Amino acid sequence: MTGTPLIHPSAVIEPGAVLGADVRIGPFCVVGSDVVLGDRVELKSHVVIGGCTEIGAETVVFSFAVIGEIPQDLKFQGEKTRLVIGARNRIREHVTMNCGTQGGGGITRVGDDGLFMAGCHIAHDAQIGDRVIVVNSAAVAGHCVIEDDVIIGGLSGIHQHVRVGQGAIVGAVTMVTNDVIPYGLVQAPRGVLDGLNLVGLKRRGVARADITALRAAFQMLAQGEGTFHDRAERLDAETDSAYVRQITAFVLADSGRHFLTPG
Repeated sequence: MTGTPLIHPSAVIEPGAVLGADVRIGPFCVVGSDVVLGDRVELKSHVVIGGCTEIGAETVVFSFAVIGEIPQDLKFQGEKTRLVIGARNRIREHVTMNCGTQGGGGITRVGDDGLFMAGCHIAHDAQIGDRVIVVNSAAVAGHCVIEDDVIIGGLSGIHQHVRVGQGAIVGAVTMVTNDVIPYGLVQAPRGVLDGLNLVGLKRRGVARADITALRAAFQMLAQGEGTFHDRAERLDAETDSAYVRQITAFVLADSGRHFLTPG
């Protein structure tokens, strides 16, 4: 019957779990008592959803993923925290996503339309935007902010408390220890800001004039006088590009970390 969850007989659904319309739960899955699954969520076989976890409509979770377990943080003392995942995500095999911690705000949040490839990890209190792609075996550490449309390459690591701005791309096998400006291109083993994500900008249909403004802004940030912060302030006062202002606002915002700066 339409609207009725389809649950394999071997699955374990603890009392208290809330299942939306047309949910599909495959063999040997475990769904905890504080879990909420939105309409048309699908769990393949051997998926574990625990903790106080909410998964948005039409998200698909593949085999052996463990979603909503307690944080990998020695300061965690069993407080009740949350993991909220948006709609239409694809969470592939062996992915792990943890709930938040009291000290980090109590919630890990994942936006809509993301792709989380096999073996990647989203740690406690991370804030992940929409349309984010995290490639195989990459890890996002605790308290990170990953804005919309970011791509994180395979086997890469994002250090705790780092912000990665909208539209940025991190190459494979890269360690990112400082904030990444919007639309930045980061690569090399120790994370070098090596340009702009021009391919991503063109694919999204950004106008040529805006791309030209971004390239000029990047050159000014790389080679202008004064500190990186000084250059961003001067650029903010001079530009009329909304894309460039997005970069300057990101740089001038209060952050506890340094930035990856152009070489």
